[in-house]
Amino acid sequence: MRSAAVELRGISKRFDAVVANDGVDLVLHRGTIHAVMGENGAGKSTLMSILFGLVRPDSGEIVVKGEPRSFRGPLDAIAAGLGMVHQHFRLFDSMTVAENVVYGAEPRRRGVLDRRAAAARVRELSERYGLETDSDAVVGRLSAGARQRVEILKALHRDAEILILDEPTAVLTPDEVDSLFAVLRRAAGEGSTVVIVTHKIHEVLAISDEVTVLRDGRVTGRFTTADATSDALVQAMTGREVRPVGNAGTGEPGEVALEVSGLTVTDRGVDRARDVSLAVRRGEIVGVAGVSGNGQHEVVAAILGTQRAASGAIRILGTDVTSLDVRGRRARGLAVVPEDRRGEGTAVTMSTAENLALGHHRTPPIGAANGWRRGWMSLRAQRDQARRLIADYDVRTSGERLPVGALSGGNAQKVVVARELSHRAPVLVVEQPTQGVDIGAIESIHQRLLDYRRDGGAVLLVSHEIAELQALADRVLVMFAGRIVAEYPRAEATTERIGAAMAGAGQGRPQEPVP
Repeated sequence: MRSAAVELRGISKRFDAVVANDGVDLVLHRGTIHAVMGENGAGKSTLMSILFGLVRPDSGEIVVKGEPRSFRGPLDAIAAGLGMVHQHFRLFDSMTVAENVVYGAEPRRRGVLDRRAAAARVRELSERYGLETDSDAVVGRLSAGARQRVEILKALHRDAEILILDEPTAVLTPDEVDSLFAVLRRAAGEGSTVVIVTHKIHEVLAISDEVTVLRDGRVTGRFTTADATSDALVQAMTGREVRPVGNAGTGEPGEVALEVSGLTVTDRGVDRARDVSLAVRRGEIVGVAGVSGNGQHEVVAAILGTQRAASGAIRILGTDVTSLDVRGRRARGLAVVPEDRRGEGTAVTMSTAENLALGHHRTPPIGAANGWRRGWMSLRAQRDQARRLIADYDVRTSGERLPVGALSGGNAQKVVVARELSHRAPVLVVEQPTQGVDIGAIESIHQRLLDYRRDGGAVLLVSHEIAELQALADRVLVMFAGRIVAEYPRAEATTERIGAAMAGAGQGRPQEPVP
């Protein structure tokens, strides 16, 4: 039997009326990969934050290598041999790989950074763990997978024996996922303990040795992965049976609803998207695949109007909206679920009800029918709409008056999706709709998008998740280095083809001209 590297005993944490963790016990064995799963709001992020010293528990005990610990902050956790790789990387883009890796724990010579020693340390760790990295490369120019390797090297440089990774594959290509898993297996093989927090059951079954499932702050399942099944994990996570939904490919698309022609988006003198052309018809979902940073986000921002296009045209239902602002484009029939739900999709200090009304507070039943021209809104109508959408979309909240910033990431995403889909705009642009969202919510969001398509809506779906695009899209476009480099009809959109195009290798059928 392997020895315990970490034991969490009876961990409880309450935030006001919300119980995030309720007497959680967790054992992490040395030399294993342990997956922690659960729906949004299940308490897994709070539990990992407690383990890494970011949050203090109300009660319970943390034992590391047989010694009880009380972490006052992350530095205490790092000193005890823990390291954490966050979902959103915490790196300095203008600094080199070596400078980022040793930052805060620099080898010094005569009081200044010893760059030669720093580069040697990076090479040593890279070779030992199979983390292929150029120590002199500027981090801001690296792919998402390469930046993640830098984060892992940072933790290893500080002698982390217990690695916590939060949603580690969210922005990686299939090849990068395979490389990451090889690194984690090597680390575990050398005696490290690896914890991954993820929603992806197929990855849990592929990489982990043990699984702990949380629901409503409590442990609802403990599994040896070799004995676990997908259905058993889903049942433990949700308390019910969940079946994936998919595009049956039925129905004929109608007229072109969204048309983008020759779009180029420039940021600080660099073309982030170059000569992009695409069309989405009514009753069609067009997917866009690509590793983060290859121009997809800039295309979405240009369509919405939050980023100015250097050239090109955007049409909604045949009307040129290129010169219109965001409000004007929305008035022409555009709805958008942005990637950054906290920064762009919601106002975190405002209530859930106010967020569900944003962008539609001038129209009935909240606005115009209730004296909008005199600057008044109906708060009763706003609350009634919020209660209906909260129930309809299963937003886990204590009430419509709770600030969105107090919701879990997945529930904040449900608020954005509910608001944008409820008004049935003819064109819907969705960017990373299920990133960080649990399996039950994924099922719900996917079904909503398919219903939107069935009812004649045109959907442009941007996603890092190849499986999501394969399940929903009628056609898949792939972006690399700011351009659309491949297009596959549904029947030809295999993981191998999409993954190769995402990595810049291979070429699918050329883009068809925009009708």
